[in-house]
Amino acid sequence: MADIESRVARGLAYAKEVYAEKGVDVEEAMASCAKLPVSMHCWQGDDIMGCEDGGAGASGGIQTTGNYPGRARGGDEIRQDLDMALAMIPGRKKLALHANYAELNGRKADRDEYRPEDFANWIGWAREAGVGLDMNPTFFSHEKVKDGFTLSSPDAGIRDFWVEHGKRSREISQAFAKALGCPCVNNFWMPDGFKDTPADSATPRRLMVESLDRIFADKSVDTELVLDAVESKLFGIGVERCTVGSHELMMGYAMSRGKLYTLDSGHFHPTEQIADKFTAVLQYLPRIQLHVTRGVRWDSDHVVTLSDDLQGIMDEIVFNGYTDRVMIGLDYFDASINRVAAWVIGMRNTQKALLRSLLVPHQAILQAELAGDNTARLALQEEAKTLPFAPVWDAYCQAQGVPVGDAWLEQIRQYEKDVMWKRV
Repeated sequence: MADIESRVARGLAYAKEVYAEKGVDVEEAMASCAKLPVSMHCWQGDDIMGCEDGGAGASGGIQTTGNYPGRARGGDEIRQDLDMALAMIPGRKKLALHANYAELNGRKADRDEYRPEDFANWIGWAREAGVGLDMNPTFFSHEKVKDGFTLSSPDAGIRDFWVEHGKRSREISQAFAKALGCPCVNNFWMPDGFKDTPADSATPRRLMVESLDRIFADKSVDTELVLDAVESKLFGIGVERCTVGSHELMMGYAMSRGKLYTLDSGHFHPTEQIADKFTAVLQYLPRIQLHVTRGVRWDSDHVVTLSDDLQGIMDEIVFNGYTDRVMIGLDYFDASINRVAAWVIGMRNTQKALLRSLLVPHQAILQAELAGDNTARLALQEEAKTLPFAPVWDAYCQAQGVPVGDAWLEQIRQYEKDVMWKRV
């Protein structure tokens, strides 16, 4: 331990000297990073099975692949795994829940009847863990996703059911915010769509807008506490031809109704980068929700890696002063590897990208651009990539009381043996 501390101290001293020459305060960057919340998604821990009776896992345009042993089997085991994961992750955290993680404790109720009490265990856990909670109504994996439709269904009874579910989600979100003292992002994603070319795509979109308007008509919900967001998607499995909640529909709805718009990095064309969208969308909206994932050929929700795409996203947020306007969250589900490790890898990589952006000598690069010196701009951008970030990351982890380097992996492996493999 002493050797690690000594090595980290030496590395940090060197990094500080190099960054100071570029006009960057390393301590200030680490302090800023520690204040930025990142919302971790609960569904990575159990393949989106949830806590409902007879949970059947993901369906409705999404799926989880892999059968790595040790999947959590209910709320207590998910929270146990979360505790382990959070102990490996630096920075300020929140947890995003889906409505299907309600724990009814024997009460017979469908999703249109869920209430804050059904999430009492989650609120208690979050208070103890010192994290906030975000919310997602669950418009999938349910018998009332009729023919692939929810809020845009031609069946008024189906629409009524899901409208009520959306209302209950807002009520639960408000309870989260009040109990934990921080706003709750309540994200609406609906899988509605067509496998093949529809004869009428206008009516479903009109019905979805009408349904959303009914959900948000309740003025008793404090919109300073509950940050409602609507999320678009290019396509899903089984709805490849036409997604009702497209980019244009959801962005238009958010802008016209004063809601957050959710940009998911896997919900666009494979060659499309969402980083460039921030400065466009935030001309019209005060805040947006971000879902960080990694698509491989399609919206495959692979574990987030420290890629150029991720770095570009965080650069746009930091360089443009959007750290208080972009609500950062993760959204992926990989069942082919240790699920707790998947959380840790994705969250640590997101924190790495954030810290790295905060360490870039952006003002010097910006001044070159303003002076019309594009040669210097490109040169400085490239030189910034090899500045000594790694020693700062190690020091940041040490200061946050989490493992330095890959030391966390050994602890996860031991937890896997002691806890997870005994679930099989």
